[in-house]
Amino acid sequence: MGCSSCANNKDGTPSGCGNNGHCLTGGCNKMNTHDWLSDMEIKDPLAFNMVEVSFKQGSRKDFFRNPISNRTNTGDVVVVDAGSGYDVGRISLSGELVRLQLKKKKVPNDREFRKLIRVANNRDLEKLDEARAMEQRVMVRARIIARTLDLDMKISDVEFQGDKRKATFYYIAEGRVDFRELVRHYAKEFKIKIEMRQIGSRQESARIGGLGSCGRELCCSTWLSDFKSVSTTAARYQNISINQTKLSGQCGRLKCCLNYELDTYMKALESFPSNVERLKTKKGDVSFIKMDIFKGIMYYGYNDPKLRGKITPLTKERVAEIKAMNKNGKVPDDLVAYVSPDDELDVTDFDSDVTGAVELPDEKRKKKRNNRNKKRKPSNKSKGSRGKDRSEKKSDGNKTDKKRPQGEKKSDKTQKPKRNKWRNKKPKNKDKE
Repeated sequence: MGCSSCANNKDGTPSGCGNNGHCLTGGCNKMNTHDWLSDMEIKDPLAFNMVEVSFKQGSRKDFFRNPISNRTNTGDVVVVDAGSGYDVGRISLSGELVRLQLKKKKVPNDREFRKLIRVANNRDLEKLDEARAMEQRVMVRARIIARTLDLDMKISDVEFQGDKRKATFYYIAEGRVDFRELVRHYAKEFKIKIEMRQIGSRQESARIGGLGSCGRELCCSTWLSDFKSVSTTAARYQNISINQTKLSGQCGRLKCCLNYELDTYMKALESFPSNVERLKTKKGDVSFIKMDIFKGIMYYGYNDPKLRGKITPLTKERVAEIKAMNKNGKVPDDLVAYVSPDDELDVTDFDSDVTGAVELPDEKRKKKRNNRNKKRKPSNKSKGSRGKDRSEKKSDGNKTDKKRPQGEKKSDKTQKPKRNKWRNKKPKNKDKE
C-alpha cells in the first residue's frame, strides 16, 4: 500500500510507509476525524478551550486544556504535558466538537486535564522520529526477554513518549501476569521508565491495523470505537453457515460486522409465520428446508422417500394459509396448488447476455490426419499363424530366462531331447518275396 506522498521504487511502484493498509485515509491516520467547523470562517468569542490530540497516527487519543495564549489550529503538531515529561501529538479536533466528543465518550466533568504547552518545533519532530524508529527494535528485544522468563504473555506494541524518557508496552495475556521481574529487566536493558498496559485481542488488531476479508481496512482501526459483544445467534438469524474460520476476524473473535445488519433481519423475520416447520398435505407431510428472508419465500420438501428431492417454493402468505387449514383439520391436495407463480420469483436467466460483451462464434477446427505409416496386417492366414507362433516362442523363451536365477546356465531339462532315428525303426526284410 502506498499513497501519493510515499516514495517510489526503481520499478515505479510505491514503497509504502508500513502502515498496513492505512494509506489514503487522511495522512496515514487510523482513527480519522474531520473538524468541519474549522473550515467555516466563524469567530466564536466564547470558544471551548479544549482540544483532542492524537498520538502515533491515531492509535491513541486524549483531551488537553488549551490556554488562550496558544494560537493553534486543527492539524497542528503540538507539545503536551505527559506528567513525566512531555509528548508530541497532532490536534484532531478543537472547539465545540470536542465538547460533543467528551459527552460521547462519557468523560466526567470533574476530571483534571493536562495542558497543551506549545506548538512543536523542528527539534521536537526529529526527536519524535528517533523514538518511532526505536520502537520496532525494542519490541523484538522485549519479546525475547519475556520468553526467557517463561511468562504467558505477548508483547503486541511499544509506544515511546516524545522525549524518549518513557515507553508503554502493550501486551496480551489470558489471565493475570506477575511482571515485576520483567519490568526490572526492561528498565535495566532500555534504561527508561516502563509502563505495562494489558489490552484485548480486538484492541491489538485496532492498533496494528490491516485488511479484512471484505478487502477494506479494519473497522476497529478506522472508525469503530466501541466494541459490542457478538454471538453466533447473529449469524443464525442471517442464515449464515456457522463456520468459525469464515466468521472470525483477524483478532480471532467473531466479526463485528455481524451486528451491522442484524436489526434489519430481525425486523424482516417478524412478518414470517411461526411454527411452520412441518405441514400436512394429502400426498404426505412436508418439512421446512430454508427461506429467503428479503424475498419472503419459504422452501419445503416431502418426507416421503418416493417424493424426496423436489423442493417447492412458497410465499409466506400462502404458508400461513396452509397452516390455518391444518389447524382447522383441513388438508390441501398438494403443494403445487400453492406454488408461487414465476413472475413472483426473481429468477435470473443466465443464458442471456448479462455482460454486454461481444462474443465471437466458435471456429470449427479440422482434425489433423495422422500420416504415420501404419503396419499392415498380413493377408495370408498361414503367415499370420506363423508370426504368432514365432512371437509365442519368443515370449516363452523370455519367460524362462526371467525365471532362471542369475549365473545359472540352461539345464538339460529345459532343452528338448533329441529323438533317436534308429530306435523305433523296423528292420527291412531281405528275404521278402
